[in-house]
Amino acid sequence: MSLADFSRPVVPEPLQCGRFTLTFERPLVMGILNVTPDSFSDGGRYVERGEALRQAEQMLVDGADIIDIGGESTRPGAPPVPLDEELERVVPLIEVLRDANVPLSVDTYKPQVMREALAAGADLINDIWGFRQEGAIDAVRESGCGLCVMHMLGEPQTMQRGEPSYNDVVADVRAFLEARVNALMEAGVARERISVDPGFGFGKSVIEHNYALLAHLPETAPRPPVGARPFPVLAGLSRKSMLGAVIARPAPERVAASVAAAVCAAERGAAIVRVHDVAQTVDAMKIWAAVRDATRRG
Repeated sequence: MSLADFSRPVVPEPLQCGRFTLTFERPLVMGILNVTPDSFSDGGRYVERGEALRQAEQMLVDGADIIDIGGESTRPGAPPVPLDEELERVVPLIEVLRDANVPLSVDTYKPQVMREALAAGADLINDIWGFRQEGAIDAVRESGCGLCVMHMLGEPQTMQRGEPSYNDVVADVRAFLEARVNALMEAGVARERISVDPGFGFGKSVIEHNYALLAHLPETAPRPPVGARPFPVLAGLSRKSMLGAVIARPAPERVAASVAAAVCAAERGAAIVRVHDVAQTVDAMKIWAAVRDATRRG
C-alpha cells in the first residue's frame, strides 16, 4: 500500500443531527452505550443507571464524538424487549446527558421509542430496520434529527440462521439503502439528515459478505445526485464475529482487531465508526489523520 492510499474518498456531506451539524474532515468516533443485560460484548455491564452514566462520562473523556444509547440487544437471536422496558432504559439517560454538549444517538427501531427519545433530547436515530416499521418515518419526519439507515437481511432472531444469500452483496446492499433513502426523501426528510450503514453482521456470512462490504465500503452507499457529495457512511465493526473468525479470540479480546477494522473503514471513507473501545479508536484515528495530512503536504 502506498501513502497515496491514505488520501480517503471524497469527504461526505455534513449531517444535520438535531442540535448539531456533523462534518467529516476526519472520521467521527461513536461510542456504544448498551444498557441491556444481553448485548454480545458488554451485556449487563451498564444496565444500572449509575454505571451507564459513568461509562458515558468516560467515553467523553476518551474523545467520543457521538454517544449511541441502546436499550435492546440486536445480536443474532436476541429476543425483543417490551416497549416500556426499553423506554425506561433509554429515556432517563438522554435526559441526564442532553446537556453534555455531545450528539446523542438512540439505537432503536420502535417508532414510539423514537418519538420519546427525540422529545427527551436525542439528536440521531440509528435504526437497524432502516425505518421500515410502520410509523417509523412519521416518528422522525418533522424532528430535524439525524437518521442512520442500516441494511439488515431478515431480523435479529433469524438473520444468521442458515447461510445468508445475495446475488452481489455490495450491489444488493447499495440497492436496499438507495430504496430506503429515496423513501425517506419522498416522505419529506431532507437529504442532509441521512446517513447509511451497510450492516456488518446483520444477515451476512461471517467472512465472505462482511469483508466484501468492508473492502468496497464506498460502493455500498447510495449514489448521490450529480454534483453532490456522498452520503455519510457509518461502519459498525467493533468486536464482531467477523473479527473473531479471523483472529480466533472472544469478543472482549477483540480490541486490537476492532481498532484495525476501524482504520480500514476510515481508509475507505467511513464518516463514523461505531465502537466499544473509544480511547483506543480515537488514538488510532489521530495517527491515521496524521499520516493523511503528511500525504497531503507531499
